[in-house]
Amino acid sequence: AQLEDPIRSNTVVGQVVVVGDRKPFVSALITLDEEMLPVWLQNNGEDPQLTLAQAAKNPKVLAEIQRAIDAANSKVSRAESIRKFAVLDTTWTEASGHLTPKLSIKRHVITKDFADTIESLYAGVPVDTHATATATPTRAR
Repeated sequence: AQLEDPIRSNTVVGQVVVVGDRKPFVSALITLDEEMLPVWLQNNGEDPQLTLAQAAKNPKVLAEIQRAIDAANSKVSRAESIRKFAVLDTTWTEASGHLTPKLSIKRHVITKDFADTIESLYAGVPVDTHATATATPTRAR
């Protein structure tokens, strides 16, 4: 929550799940806010009719999310900071099974449903991800 809440407060961000258990670094899965996104796009000189898939790859949207991540990262140690993230072209809802009736994130369902995306963040396989660091961190033993 220390990293997720400040990122989630960004206008374009819908939901955030930070992942990294037993991984070499911390990553995040991010969804876009369907209601606020068109307003943000229009205010930033982009087509407000972009689909979630188009917006998830839009350089201005990615830069805005990177700014939110950088701000959140500034409050934690380097080891705890988000190094890579993926912007998903979907939303998490109660109907999709990713949120509870109280709109809390079902972390276990998300990590299972998006396991391939999570693995791609660590494998270096380009699957619509945006790297926040180019260096591969080494683990101290």
